[in-house]
Amino acid sequence: MWLWQFALAVGFGIGSAVIPVLNAEAYVLGVGVSGALDPVVAAVGVSVGQTIGKVAMFLAVRYRPGYAARKGKEPRPVNLYTRWGRFVQWNRDLSKRLLDALSDRRWGIPVTLLSSSVGIPPLYGVALIAGASRMGVVTFTLSVLTGRLARFITLAAGVSLF
Repeated sequence: MWLWQFALAVGFGIGSAVIPVLNAEAYVLGVGVSGALDPVVAAVGVSVGQTIGKVAMFLAVRYRPGYAARKGKEPRPVNLYTRWGRFVQWNRDLSKRLLDALSDRRWGIPVTLLSSSVGIPPLYGVALIAGASRMGVVTFTLSVLTGRLARFITLAAGVSLF
């Protein structure tokens, strides 16, 4: 009985990881309120599905065609005397700092855990940036799965109390 519930939740989790309009939290809450499915099984299934979807996004960024060839090129110089040039340089500096932070274990794991459990910063963006960083696939996968399990099981437990 619980196997089809789990498969359904995993499928919805994969879809909601890639398509931001599909809300996994609403799915878990709806399942718990309706009583049609077991909310804990749905929470675990959505967590696994979300992790699969985010790892797919991570790998899509990491292994996109032409990424290795473009990585070694120097960016074009910008005119820092214009407002647009200063914005472009600020954006490059911020991107480099984010990539360096996610590449470092001291910041990469806590940021990914915080993002996957609380939602700040959004996990969609963290998955994309982490794919471009030097963070390991296993580290990213375990961080996302742990945070997602904590988030969705907490939601399911809260709903099942009522």
